[in-house]
Amino acid sequence: MRVGFIGLGHMGGPMCARVAGGGFEVSAFDLRPEAVEAAVAAGAAPAASAAECAATADVLVTMLPAPPHVEDVLLGTGGALAALPDGALAIDMSTSSPALGRRIAEAAALCGIAFVDAPVADALKASQGDLHIFVGGEPADVARARPVLETMGRPERVVHVGPQGAGYTVKLLVNLQWFVHAAAAAEALAIGARAGIELRTLYTVLAAGPARSSFLENEALEVLEAGEYGERFPLGLVTKDLNMALELAHEMGIPADVSARTHELYGRVLEHYGAGAGEMAVVRHYEDIAGAPLRFGAPDGG
Repeated sequence: MRVGFIGLGHMGGPMCARVAGGGFEVSAFDLRPEAVEAAVAAGAAPAASAAECAATADVLVTMLPAPPHVEDVLLGTGGALAALPDGALAIDMSTSSPALGRRIAEAAALCGIAFVDAPVADALKASQGDLHIFVGGEPADVARARPVLETMGRPERVVHVGPQGAGYTVKLLVNLQWFVHAAAAAEALAIGARAGIELRTLYTVLAAGPARSSFLENEALEVLEAGEYGERFPLGLVTKDLNMALELAHEMGIPADVSARTHELYGRVLEHYGAGAGEMAVVRHYEDIAGAPLRFGAPDGG
């Protein structure tokens, strides 16, 4: 099976390497030559354009920053969808909008191309092939995509969540819940530390108790132990995902009060720290309010 892979960033690069190491013939394209060079070192062949990458692919994978990039590569100037051979399969693994997914699916059907949306979670696991993958599409197309997807995520983590567009929907909700959890945990930690609770004790109670979350159990430790704020996923993408989640809520007619307040908070954080700050800059925001870092072993952090 020949696989084209477009988008070789922090996530796409290691994902492409996993596919190339999985026994597939892979061609790779990115606007950054150094990213293509890294993919070639991992076993892929270089492509000169998105259309060239797609032209000989049985399966095309795209992993791009935002919906405008997905739309441009597949439907716009990139020309990737039109370049695919008849009967090929396109898999978009970006975090994108269900509305765009519907447009891509319609265009793909007119071209005789199958399409599934398969966004991913758990960025730190990309190089290990242990991603969570949420797949939307027809059962036969999902089955066809599985051999490629299972090079990037364990079989039990590659979950068929519904028809086309369902993968995008689930990923937006996963991200929404994570951002809410991150903000709530940062707030609770700052309040507790200011109230004089030793930080490690406070963290242990929160992470093991009924309010525990994946954020507390995993990513929060990057801040508390090492002062890292998750720069691998920039704050600009956080607010992009929150915008799409709120648009989805509005479309579904669901009041999203918690989500709206979270979006407002991250908007202030974005204004203060910039789009390039890490996804956990919300913790930094509360540290600045408290006047002390939330750090194990710090004089004011416990």
